[in-house]
Amino acid sequence: MAIEYKEDKRFTVDQAQALFRSVGWESANYPDRLFKALLHSDTVISAWDGEHLVGLVRVLDDTEMVAYMHWVLVDPAYHGHGVGGHLVEMVKTKYHDYLFLEVMPEESKNAPFYQRHGFHLMEDGRAMQIVNRG
Repeated sequence: MAIEYKEDKRFTVDQAQALFRSVGWESANYPDRLFKALLHSDTVISAWDGEHLVGLVRVLDDTEMVAYMHWVLVDPAYHGHGVGGHLVEMVKTKYHDYLFLEVMPEESKNAPFYQRHGFHLMEDGRAMQIVNRG
């Protein structure tokens, strides 16, 4: 399997929606908003198997101090092939000069994945959010 990684944002609304749907994320229910969010993100690195979008990572940053890695996802058919890990390592390389590179695993079961890539749990950190579906 030859996966190609790209930093340009040449995916379509349908390709992005299909990837998010493959992992069961609610974002797939809002394809236009999802696509706009990806296009306006500071960094999106995508993983491709031919014309099939199989994974991506998105990063929001302030150009100097903090980069927040968000939406690391891989089509389940490609799990176990190192795609997610490669995406994370590409982000680490790109943002190596930033003071903080942060990630918020929305499910605690994903924390070991990030720990294998050098992230550590914040001692007293807790994720918080407001959801506006309307």
